[in-house]
Amino acid sequence: MTPKEAKNYVSGTLERDQPYERLLRQVVLEGELTHDRTGVGTLSTFGTRMEFNLQDGFPLVTTKKVFLRGIIAELLWFIAGDNKVSTLQKQNVRIWDEWVLPDGTIGKGYPIQWRSWPKTDGTTVDQLSNALDLIRHNPSSRRIIVSAWNAGELDEMALPPCHALFQFHVRGDGFLDCQLYQRSADMFLGVPFNIASYSLLTMMMAQQAGLEPGRFIWVGGDTHVYLNHLEQVCEQLSREPRPWPHMEIDKADSLFDYKPDMFHLIDYDPWPSIKAPVAV
Repeated sequence: MTPKEAKNYVSGTLERDQPYERLLRQVVLEGELTHDRTGVGTLSTFGTRMEFNLQDGFPLVTTKKVFLRGIIAELLWFIAGDNKVSTLQKQNVRIWDEWVLPDGTIGKGYPIQWRSWPKTDGTTVDQLSNALDLIRHNPSSRRIIVSAWNAGELDEMALPPCHALFQFHVRGDGFLDCQLYQRSADMFLGVPFNIASYSLLTMMMAQQAGLEPGRFIWVGGDTHVYLNHLEQVCEQLSREPRPWPHMEIDKADSLFDYKPDMFHLIDYDPWPSIKAPVAV
């Protein structure tokens, strides 16, 4: 399918389009043909935004079935500070297989930066623990930030972080908001994962701090659809979104004690999954 054919196919909107579907449609309609690192080519826009109220439900995309088990496994892997791909593979989660390094890890990517950011004196910073401590004890702070973009260690990462930085904000009415900046956003394959993952993290952080989950705000840099995903995107955008499901999470003793069986998805009624190749 050509970009022109795709633009014609997805023109207009469906009555029940939700934030993700609206942005996906926008990228196809307004995106410029762009050459990219993978050689596949994209329709690309820059500077985009979505907002999800977590009180309205869990924003797991319904226009195709999303691999939630893999999202949960990856998030817990990040939180644990574990960069060994075998940890995911033992759970039959293979989303990082294309980027595994010869030592069996993803190098100094997300888990390391979140939990063990290196300092010049040889010690490390546990950014995630520090963020939770600020939420609990200094909720008005404007510095509740976790960054994975460590410019000094990018060449030691299997893949430079796409979701690069996130910030928490405690509202006076007892709600916890989170805003993510994603420098590079694969709208068909990656972004549904990212929306669900950071929504879950916000819910977990709120639970640990005695707050209610509020808004998850997603901000995108290069927001794109790969040219070899155009047929799949058109199929997805022909489907009416269904109501969001709900997520219940059992309370853990700490942020680092959650297990996969503590997450309970309720009333998820998605359309069938749609397969597409990963651009590496």
